[in-house]
Amino acid sequence: MSLHENYNHIKNQLPENIELVAVSKTHPVEAIQEVYDFGQRVFGENKVQELTEKHPNLPKDIQWHLIGHLQTNKVKYIAEFIDTIQSVDSEKLLNEINKEALKHNRTIKVLLQVKIAEEDSKFGLEISEAKNLFDQFIKGEFPNVEITGLMGMATFTDDENQIRKEFLVLKKLFDELSKIKKLKTLSMGMSDDFPIAIDCGANSIRVGSAIFGRRDYSK
Repeated sequence: MSLHENYNHIKNQLPENIELVAVSKTHPVEAIQEVYDFGQRVFGENKVQELTEKHPNLPKDIQWHLIGHLQTNKVKYIAEFIDTIQSVDSEKLLNEINKEALKHNRTIKVLLQVKIAEEDSKFGLEISEAKNLFDQFIKGEFPNVEITGLMGMATFTDDENQIRKEFLVLKKLFDELSKIKKLKTLSMGMSDDFPIAIDCGANSIRVGSAIFGRRDYSK
């Protein structure tokens, strides 16, 4: 299918209240512009270097989400323009985002990335760590950061019951924290598992290959 057909195929599956983050990592500016022209405004990138190279060459009203693991020394390169950092997995990183946001006199939206998968390779906070950071945020310790929700990645498996179980762990935490301060975004689900994520309560999904095609990592 064409890029337009792929995009429409995904959009037609989504209820109105679901945010689509089009994950454009490894794909060229031309492809991103094409999807932008279809009406998409929220795009996700994994790597800071790739994002900073693409950002100047694309429309300024794109809402960029950083969804990959973020090193503290890279925050300064995206702090001026990033809309949301979905991958906050440490207090150190949250402090750095707060510091860099202050330099640009802005508030940066973030999601706490919680480790829900059984795979060792996945980054993320333990549930107790996420609760602790959220508590500090409520007490005003990160004035230039707004924690707007949670993000998680399920285990890469064909076992739908396991995927569902992991997503529901994050939904439970989301509901628990929302009783303290209403959270907006529960980011779960990618190209292969987003229908399960939506069924488990996700209101934001991250879809790349189902829109742009398989990635070319050789570039």
